[in-house]
Amino acid sequence: MIYQDTINKIMDTARIEEVVGDFVSLKKRGTSLIGNCPFHNEKTPSFHVSVTKGIYKCFGCGKGGDSVRFIMDHEKYSYPEALKYLAVKYNIEVEEKEESPQVVEANNARESLYVVSLFAANFFSNELWTGEQGRAIGLSYFKERGFREDIIKKFELGYSPDQWDALILSAASAGHKEEYLEKTGLAIRNDKGKVYDRFRGRVMFPIHNFTGRVIGFGGRTLKTDKNVPKYVNSPESDIYHKSNVLYGLFQAKKAIRDADNCYLVEGYADVLSVHQAGVENVVASSGTSLTIEQIRLIGRFTQNVTILYDGDAAGIKASLRGLDMILEEGLNVKVVNFPDGHDPDSYMHKVGAGAFKNYIENNRKDFILYKADTLLKEAGTDPIKRAGIIRDIVESIAKIPDDIKASVFIRECSHLLQVEERMLMTELNKMRSAKFKKGGQGQQQYQQRSSGSSQSPSPYPEGPPDNLFDDDAGPDLPGMEVAADDDLLQEHEIIRLLLAFGHELVSWDNIDNMYIGSFIMQNLSDVTFENEICQLIIQNYKEEIENGHLPVANQFIKNDNRQIADLAITLSTSPYSLSENWYNKHQIYVRDETVNLKATILGGLYHLKKKKVERLLLGLLQEIKQEPDPANQDILMSKYAYMKNVEREISKFLGSVVIK
Repeated sequence: MIYQDTINKIMDTARIEEVVGDFVSLKKRGTSLIGNCPFHNEKTPSFHVSVTKGIYKCFGCGKGGDSVRFIMDHEKYSYPEALKYLAVKYNIEVEEKEESPQVVEANNARESLYVVSLFAANFFSNELWTGEQGRAIGLSYFKERGFREDIIKKFELGYSPDQWDALILSAASAGHKEEYLEKTGLAIRNDKGKVYDRFRGRVMFPIHNFTGRVIGFGGRTLKTDKNVPKYVNSPESDIYHKSNVLYGLFQAKKAIRDADNCYLVEGYADVLSVHQAGVENVVASSGTSLTIEQIRLIGRFTQNVTILYDGDAAGIKASLRGLDMILEEGLNVKVVNFPDGHDPDSYMHKVGAGAFKNYIENNRKDFILYKADTLLKEAGTDPIKRAGIIRDIVESIAKIPDDIKASVFIRECSHLLQVEERMLMTELNKMRSAKFKKGGQGQQQYQQRSSGSSQSPSPYPEGPPDNLFDDDAGPDLPGMEVAADDDLLQEHEIIRLLLAFGHELVSWDNIDNMYIGSFIMQNLSDVTFENEICQLIIQNYKEEIENGHLPVANQFIKNDNRQIADLAITLSTSPYSLSENWYNKHQIYVRDETVNLKATILGGLYHLKKKKVERLLLGLLQEIKQEPDPANQDILMSKYAYMKNVEREISKFLGSVVIK
């Protein structure tokens, strides 16, 4: 168990923008940082990071929390694992209390897979540089391929000795269990129960996860025997899912952000060669066909992807079919095709780093136009083939979610295909209509709202109900019912005000130097909260004040009760904020709720009380209707008249009129 002092140090040191920024490309908007949420698929950013509050919140899927919660959710870590991750990131020594062997083993089961993978990576690397076989075979191979030593070390390349159990024996002597070697796929057990090394006699390419931990391996044989597979990759495990991994991303992620572009290649050697050429924003699909998960992984850092193809015609045609997925995810795709017979690796070593960089910079083409040009050359003058190709190209354009971008490509392809733009647009609309009917992308509706105010943002990103402030809708109207959800909106607003302004000192009329938190709590003495979570927060706030402490927002944001924490995060963040130059640009002044805090606080309290009064009035009306005794009816009518007067007084303050 980690000592509380160490936990506090980690929490104080961790910067939410740095922690999240390792996984999400963030851009400044107003007082927040925004980006595409890493927890669900989205093309319009709804993921917000508040640097001042130290929290994140996605207004699309609802995920939110602090730095530790982000690591837990993103990396699927336990609480201690997330703390240790942050401790390593910020070079904080972790002090732990001793735990029972059973607890340690349970907590470390998944961690053991990482540990044994790291051991294997170090073993392979050490064999490459110091082992007799490694230097003679592995290192010689890499150098013959033209890879510099700094690149070999940067990607932690290695060599697995051509022996049945070299790694197994070394791991055993270091105290690693055989079961973890099997679970990571480093070792295989045959039908007779014999365990042997999976990667024996191969040069090794460690595969890192997003944060730099070794999770798997690719091994290339140097033998010419055709019965031996050229590449062998780690199987799926608890820590390695190949469809979610891009080879080289750990080394490339900063360069991808800086260049706002990601080069995508096919193999490990291509990544090394392009990287060696000085183009560090390069990744590969890690021994698998490109997947949606990998595309979305790229989309966290940039909206621009450049595919580096080799010159093989059959390979190009096969790849074209898969790239529509990138368009469908809203990314911009360009293509670089190398001269026939060359892939990025061979071409870089042929022409050198400088010429290679110039070539890929000067030969990028938009994917749609590249596809059209490539397929048209293949079709020649055959009208049937050309018609099929035209539909194929329009089908690709139909996958682009941005209408403006799609229309630009329609216009460009109209010239290239020598087909009227109107006809292409008609075909495009047909395809989109068909997709809509099948429940595809056309049914995804995105509502964009602007706040129109710089007031502290509403916790309801979809906007309040139409009748939220409709004070003319009195409880005595025929058929009128006061829904519990209406109370919830008002209760949430009170919680928001406590979290946002509870520590503000004010002097209003006869009130001198009083904290807003205390003022609000005094005015809630006659109010019962209906929502259980709101009730818990109010009760907690009240108890803290009675004990001489004024609670801070972080106490609720970091509360052990996940429901309380989630609500506090939601009410402390907003998808809306005005940019800093709003007034200078538009010369439109937008009122800030902090300018008149008295009106803001009293408005929240009186709206809540008005809703509670409406509920009481509704209850009294029902009692009056059901009461057969005239005397009791008179008593109830007097109560109703009194409460109606209270409602009118509240409404006067709120500047509304209740219909009589």
